[in-house]
Amino acid sequence: MDYLNSPKFPSRVEELMKKHHMPGLAVAIVEGERTFSAGYGLASLDPPQPCTSDTLFDIASSSKSLTGVSVGLLVRDNDKYPDVQYDSIMSKLLPEDFVLSGQGYTEGVTVDDVLGHTTGMPRHDDSYLGPRAARPDDARSVTRNCRNLAMTAPLRSKHMYNNIMYTVATYLVEKKSGLPFADFLQEHFFGPLGMSSTHLQPERSRSFGLGDRIATGYSWNEKDERYIGFGVLDCPEAQGAGSIITSVNDYIKWVKALMNREHPIDEEVYKGLIRMRSFSSSTDPEDRHPLVSPGFYAAGLEVSYYRGHLVIGHDGGVPGFGSQHFFVPGFKLGGVICGNASNASDVATILSRELIDEVLGVPVSERTDWDKVISDQNEKYENDPKEEEKRRILREEAEPQEMPLSAYTGEYWNPGYHGMTVGIKEDKLFIDASDRSMGSFVALNHVRDQTEYIALLIDFQTGDDYPIDARFMFKGDRATKMGLAFENDDFIWFHRVE
Repeated sequence: MDYLNSPKFPSRVEELMKKHHMPGLAVAIVEGERTFSAGYGLASLDPPQPCTSDTLFDIASSSKSLTGVSVGLLVRDNDKYPDVQYDSIMSKLLPEDFVLSGQGYTEGVTVDDVLGHTTGMPRHDDSYLGPRAARPDDARSVTRNCRNLAMTAPLRSKHMYNNIMYTVATYLVEKKSGLPFADFLQEHFFGPLGMSSTHLQPERSRSFGLGDRIATGYSWNEKDERYIGFGVLDCPEAQGAGSIITSVNDYIKWVKALMNREHPIDEEVYKGLIRMRSFSSSTDPEDRHPLVSPGFYAAGLEVSYYRGHLVIGHDGGVPGFGSQHFFVPGFKLGGVICGNASNASDVATILSRELIDEVLGVPVSERTDWDKVISDQNEKYENDPKEEEKRRILREEAEPQEMPLSAYTGEYWNPGYHGMTVGIKEDKLFIDASDRSMGSFVALNHVRDQTEYIALLIDFQTGDDYPIDARFMFKGDRATKMGLAFENDDFIWFHRVE
């Protein structure tokens, strides 16, 4: 705590915020029974509004521990929910609703597989529809749509991070408890822990009169050297995977309850929550952070060892917001760090590791330069060879578009990904996919043979783009199928609607 209250800490925070282009950051730390919290910078740039420890953020995937514990409460309650166990078959708990494609998955996937990302289903994040769609998804429709999504790995063969399955877990909670997930969280966690500023979805926060405390999200435009701001979005189709709106002052109460096994967390729930379900990081030392063990995924929490000490937590990120919460049980140390920039979880990682080094008393000369480690990692990610190759092809190898664009336009359909309408914008094929949960605009750029394209997925909020392969199949002079490589190199095929 001495470090947090010294001039060094705010100076370090402000240094990292400036370097990583973050308007605002809030920090809360608990050590034993002592707590510290503070806000830095701005929650809003226009009009200027200071960021405080009561500023509200979308914490994205840092929400997942609440979903894991919600399921854990059902597992613990053998009187009300004797059929809900970690090894229970999901399709027996949700008959007719939970059906998976491929042989053996429906009959084999357990609650543990859903929580540990071992179902064999890839992310499919472009498949579910947000509030901007004509018919938005909810937890039930997301669950029922799983039957239309391809499984790409054998059951329990590897860790495949999947947001959809955490929404499925909330549907299980709703079906068994009879409560909307937002009400379940309020009754079992937010109310008992005094988390009066925490809610599921921003609209619910606003309905409780908290709208003026919600931070504006920002993305830094490197080319124009300016911030792009936007509001936090409701994502009912992704509940359980994210969408908790909270402050560091509130969420540190949750971290403290986890760390100390305080009501509603007891030893049984805690053990079920932190138990290893899959390896979530590489076992190759070249791919890991220094002094950090291979990590494993528990139930909405990631677990690893740093300098030989157990560290438990989770980070989160959506356009405009980033977060991390963590605790070190051996030192009764926990923290929550939130910011209103997409890369805030990077700064949170730097600060949390530096703080742990302080608590461990690691000599300054022996400390890792975490800022450099994270920056190097991001540079490696940004220079992804596959992405660079696609951009090179667009620059150097793209052939002229000769087939009339009208031969491609129209509505295409995939049962799992719903409809995609190909239109024309600025003399190029274009898809408005902003109705997706992770909305984007898709600009299709011809490469060769009038059938091979590279699609730029342009985030509808930030404007950032990412290239993927696209294909068309023809019958005569008319396109009949469109493939988009949403899942790495695996095409999702859409059939033209006649």
